[in-house]
Amino acid sequence: MARSRPRILLGTSLKMYFGHQQTLQWAQAVAEILAASPAVADGRVEFFVAPAFPALPETVRILAPHPVAAQDVAAAEPGAFTGEVSAAELAEIGVRLVEIGHAERRRLFGETDATIATKCAVALRRGLTPVLCVGEREPEDAAAARVVVDQVDAALSGPLRDTPDRQVIIAYEPHWAIGAAEPAPAAYVREVCGPAREQLQDRYPGLVMLYGGSAGPGTLTALGDAVDGLFLGRFVHDPHNVAAVIDEATSLLGHAIR
Repeated sequence: MARSRPRILLGTSLKMYFGHQQTLQWAQAVAEILAASPAVADGRVEFFVAPAFPALPETVRILAPHPVAAQDVAAAEPGAFTGEVSAAELAEIGVRLVEIGHAERRRLFGETDATIATKCAVALRRGLTPVLCVGEREPEDAAAARVVVDQVDAALSGPLRDTPDRQVIIAYEPHWAIGAAEPAPAAYVREVCGPAREQLQDRYPGLVMLYGGSAGPGTLTALGDAVDGLFLGRFVHDPHNVAAVIDEATSLLGHAIR
């Protein structure tokens, strides 16, 4: 008998690829796919999306009751911060998750571990679940698991000191695999995520670990129980591919309970 696997979490960020109407059309198509899936209906497969800020309210409406994420959040409570978006406002419009610490935010906008920890703290205070992005810059084999653990601790050990059981989602995205033609080798991801998740779940019981970085068809099957799901990339810009990954997840869950 295979080990019981209660659910698989799938998510994606649309980054800045889509225009407003394209985002809403995509969301409507995905809503129909989610509504048609028995595994989504009974909670065995969950799906979230992070659209651009202007599309958030309408995407929340279209995809309800499924969770919607913001791609970023201000590292401060509401106040005089021109151009920023507060966790308070995101929560007010129905956003439930927030992506924090993506490699692009680190590389292009100079976000540090301290900034990321502050954003996690603000999000958690406002009831939002962080989707914390972590990963090494170059392939590091055994050392990569330590990089992941250290990045998670830097972001969460302070914010979750008093509430370690709060759910947080870790998106393991090795920087060198983001935007690549293929995901990181499955054996490499298992070697990183297995030990890292084991250590981290002892400290943060509510932790869920996803793999991102050119994830696509077959990635979930190849990774097996090393992760709890996928943070998908451009593959799911075609809504039909959302359906394909949900079908793959449903099949895996069916095998796990036999």
